[in-house]
Amino acid sequence: MTFTTLVSATTLHEHLNDPKWVVVDCRFSLANSDAGSYAYRHEHIPHARYAHLNNDLSSPITDLTGRHPLPNFTLLAKKLGAWGIANDSQVVVYDDAGGAFAGRLWWLLRSLGHDKVAVLNGGIQHWQKQGFSLTTTLPIIQSTTFRPYLNTNHWLNTAQVQNSLAKKKICLIDARTPERYRGEQEPIDPVAGHIPGALNRAFQLNLDNKGLFISADQLRNQFKQLIGTTAPEQVVHYCGSGVTACHNLLAMEYSGLTGSKLYAGAWSEWIRDKNREIAVGYAI
Repeated sequence: MTFTTLVSATTLHEHLNDPKWVVVDCRFSLANSDAGSYAYRHEHIPHARYAHLNNDLSSPITDLTGRHPLPNFTLLAKKLGAWGIANDSQVVVYDDAGGAFAGRLWWLLRSLGHDKVAVLNGGIQHWQKQGFSLTTTLPIIQSTTFRPYLNTNHWLNTAQVQNSLAKKKICLIDARTPERYRGEQEPIDPVAGHIPGALNRAFQLNLDNKGLFISADQLRNQFKQLIGTTAPEQVVHYCGSGVTACHNLLAMEYSGLTGSKLYAGAWSEWIRDKNREIAVGYAI
């Protein structure tokens, strides 16, 4: 069986020694970029490799980009091969933030034509709650070749977002907290607010109080209520830097609302140009 959205801790445990399954630890902290790799070295799910958001899953920041520009896909493909990920591998990604960071690698792999990737539902916390073990042992990796089949239709750039909004061709969803969306708080970026016309759905709404995704039916109903008659293919997600927005995209895919896209540059790129309009409060 192939897993393309979510996978349970029990299922991963059953396949932990399957050579076709590759586990990747994506833990990260925006407040401390070394925290994830530190946590990985001290304990992780057995056989897991580590992917660093800044160093592996993003490109260096420039004056024109947001905080987490898309990676060089050729380099990423080489890293995937070095991590032992082949085109027929079942990849499982996890973090300790409900999938907020693991979702980035899930989305990147899909954009490279690799659909056999799933986020570990509940992350490392739920894994531990099920009584499954962690280790400090680094994996022995058999490197391979990963052949990318890049699909650039999975995301929009800033110009495409501007043009599509002007023509009312897309429904833009902001995955940040309501306080940041409304412009009342902005702990990370220099400008507060949101892209005019964007709706708000904090990615945390996709999870229950145990850190697990709510049911596919619940997600489907909630997203349909938000987007109305808009086709899923016309939905575009963004956040602060193109990372946590992948969580909403994952939630839609899991719910059966397939084909939505990512505004990869996100708010931190939008505000690079002072001529771009910003909005505060709720969308009218």
